[in-house]
Amino acid sequence: MYLEIVSPEATLFNSEVDSVIVPGVNGSFQMLDNHAPIVSILTAGTIKIHTHTKSHLVFDELHATIVPHLDDDKILTVNINSGTIEMKDNKVIILAD
Repeated sequence: MYLEIVSPEATLFNSEVDSVIVPGVNGSFQMLDNHAPIVSILTAGTIKIHTHTKSHLVFDELHATIVPHLDDDKILTVNINSGTIEMKDNKVIILAD
């Protein structure tokens, strides 16, 4: 599935991913390929992005909020204060603050 994370300043992340875990209002939840369409509000917390490879990703000053996980280099994390998420047709868009 394709994941795009957009902040008011810039697009923080856009790439194919294996799964994503987000901080929902009623607790964290995970989305995989072919997940049912969903729109939800996100709370303060950490987005965990599971990638099969990160060789094509850019880690520059603009994308400094994306941090590789300490235990697994195929997991990237992004801390957010709030946001919304939409998934439809294997595309996830997160509007994050």
